[in-house]
Amino acid sequence: MRPDTPAAHTTEAERLLRTAAQYPGDREPLHLQAAAHLELAGDRQAATALYDALLSSSPANPLLIRALKAANLWEYGHEAEARAIIEGVRRARPSDAAPWQITAETLEAHDELEAAERTLTEGAELLVTPADLPHATQSLLTARHRVRRMLALPHDAWDTQADTLHAGDVPLDELHDPKRLWSLGSEDPAELQAEITRLRSELGSYRTALSRPFPVAVLHWPERELDELLTAYPELEAEYPTYRAHLTDIEASLRELSTAGTPNLGIVRATVPSYEAFAASESTPPSNADLLPQYATTLAARGKATTWPPARTAPCWCGREAAYEECHGAE
Repeated sequence: MRPDTPAAHTTEAERLLRTAAQYPGDREPLHLQAAAHLELAGDRQAATALYDALLSSSPANPLLIRALKAANLWEYGHEAEARAIIEGVRRARPSDAAPWQITAETLEAHDELEAAERTLTEGAELLVTPADLPHATQSLLTARHRVRRMLALPHDAWDTQADTLHAGDVPLDELHDPKRLWSLGSEDPAELQAEITRLRSELGSYRTALSRPFPVAVLHWPERELDELLTAYPELEAEYPTYRAHLTDIEASLRELSTAGTPNLGIVRATVPSYEAFAASESTPPSNADLLPQYATTLAARGKATTWPPARTAPCWCGREAAYEECHGAE
């Protein structure tokens, strides 16, 4: 269950910091998760301290951390510093979508829609390519679509692309229509029901984003690791009857999640030593099958997930020497 009170968010932040101490190689993603929980707990100064600590240690994603820090600072009265950081992030021209979107949404949250639209457009000009777009870049286009609708700007090619990529039941033009809130004052039951449907769709998207800041990941045990796991813990044979069935279940599970509209899917590669260490940290025997999804989630939170699906001509996620479209992508 996700934390939903300030105290629960503080507790989760403390747990993540303890895990980071156990796995120093995964310190950065775990500290970012902890900072997010501290923000949700209302302890914004502690979150800023975590961002500063990360920035002082040569992080892998400094522009992402700066963008998150700026958003946090603005929320508790440090507008001038936040603006300076945002301008610095924009000038650095990040090569991934998240810093662009975070800085733009910070501006949007403070009613600076024109600046938000310029930022999102700059990011799109740099990152959108004719190839398949990763989830983060799709999200950038969706945010740009929303801001442009609020500014009453005409659709361009990227707005059309965002609407095409949108997987929800309600089109983006409806979700992002600034006039749709007017219908909340209507006495027409049909209009009210239509607005409830739109709001539920939008709320579902926000909940997905909030509850899944890292990929929804499925465990992949390489064949040798799976043999070792089942030799040590035969109780888990019910979960993994054969290696072939294990691979088939991975692809089937991910396709089912994708069909249901779940974004940001991934695969994490499991090893027996890592799993045993995780079980020890949770004070739970490795033979407990309920521990497996928790292990997958923890690996994803530590940045260990590989995005699914791979490009059709890329090597298959299973490790075979075949393209995805000729391997599990063909099933």
